[in-house]
Amino acid sequence: MSSLSLADTARRLLTLAVTAVVALAMCVVTSGRAEAAPGPSFTNPVVPVPNSADPTLVFHNGFYYYVATTWTSDVVMRRSATIAGLRSAPEQLVLRTGGNTMWAPHLEQINNRWYLYYSVEQAGAPRRTHVAESAGSDPLGPYTYRGVLNLMPNNGWAIDAAVVRLNGALYMTFSAFAPEDNLQSLYLAPLSNPWTASAFGRRISAPTLAWERQDGAVNEGGFLLQRGGRTFMTYSASHCNGPNYKLGMLEYRGGDPLAASSWTKFPNPIFQRNDAAGVYGPGHHSFFTSPDGTETWIAYHANSSPSQGCGTTRTTRVQKISWNADGTPNLGTPVSTSTVLQGPSGEVVPAYSRIRNRHSGLCLDDYNWGTTPGAEVRQWTCNGAAVQDWQVVPAADGYSTLVNRHSGLCLDNRDWATAPGSPVQQWTCNGLAVQQWRITSAGDGYSTLTNRHSGLCLDNYNWGTQPGAEVRQWTCNNTAAQHWNVA
Repeated sequence: MSSLSLADTARRLLTLAVTAVVALAMCVVTSGRAEAAPGPSFTNPVVPVPNSADPTLVFHNGFYYYVATTWTSDVVMRRSATIAGLRSAPEQLVLRTGGNTMWAPHLEQINNRWYLYYSVEQAGAPRRTHVAESAGSDPLGPYTYRGVLNLMPNNGWAIDAAVVRLNGALYMTFSAFAPEDNLQSLYLAPLSNPWTASAFGRRISAPTLAWERQDGAVNEGGFLLQRGGRTFMTYSASHCNGPNYKLGMLEYRGGDPLAASSWTKFPNPIFQRNDAAGVYGPGHHSFFTSPDGTETWIAYHANSSPSQGCGTTRTTRVQKISWNADGTPNLGTPVSTSTVLQGPSGEVVPAYSRIRNRHSGLCLDDYNWGTTPGAEVRQWTCNGAAVQDWQVVPAADGYSTLVNRHSGLCLDNRDWATAPGSPVQQWTCNGLAVQQWRITSAGDGYSTLTNRHSGLCLDNYNWGTQPGAEVRQWTCNNTAAQHWNVA
């Protein structure tokens, strides 16, 4: 069994202390709610600085997935079962773009794959939109780079891309400078597949109204919203450098979606600064549906001071929207950061268990708070931190997967091993046999955990008793080193 240095122990204890403070502040509800009840309450911002501008938030299979602008070349993602939990959810690296300062990632599921659209500059060339594709149906990836979307002539500048589904076809909305008047405008381009534009974009909206030209003439950040057979496109207007960044709206009236004449612009903004609430420059946004499908919510960024602009001061806020009697969306006004909001309807907080070894008395632990596939699993003093919370998710034939609350990864038989002493790890959840464990009662409140692929039992390797003791797989022998309390 490998030993821990004093420095390792000190770092570990410091991290646990910080997390304990955060946990006490959160007050998470964990049981006894009807499915259609509101989720745990929260206040804005739901994601603090710095990686919190230009948010995309989606709900998929029981979890929210969140991406936003980072001030690096990387795309990071947060995952949480509740909006309230987003604030403390770890940022997981899902893509290294290889460019300069990634902006406004958009996450979209198409044909059971996930796509990330984002803009970067490469080698001093104009900022353009790029796309990456997931290997499977997990929004966390892994992702493969698919290339640049050729949206404008002469490899032109193009940002804030988002998918548009209309009349059975795929399009991409984005923002670019119009060659004819140099106005930063809203464009639409047809897609032949999720990573290929079949033609250059055409302008569907220019910043021509006075409220679209404050601190600079801008139309950007388009996002589609459809309901009751009607199609709206909301977008950001005016420049983000000032407090008057806001949202406007178009409606598709039929005909060729690439023609500006097919879209009607609403004459007034639909979401803007609320000085009384201390909210300035609310803009670049996405919409998502509550887990039970009954509510529509907006995720947007905003500042807390009129002097703040386009930088890292912007934070992500969310709130529920409503619908007017005429069928148009009513976004209301941005709420203050002191306003307590009920979470989206139908949020279900997963039940988590601690997995404690009978011999060592230590708990199964996401060692060193890992969040990337391959993260280590060991035993540590039981402390109630998220790294020791495991969700037991039924699989098939009496097996279950074990999902760590902090990392979002599954307990995994590393390298599909079958020999006694084989290691375990955490890996992107994939439903395969190496991530399925049979939990069998061993009496006195303890159970054995048998891997479906290897047929081996989860084992306190070398009968360790010190924090950091190894966990491996071993021939099932019903000893105390293989007995785990799952509670």
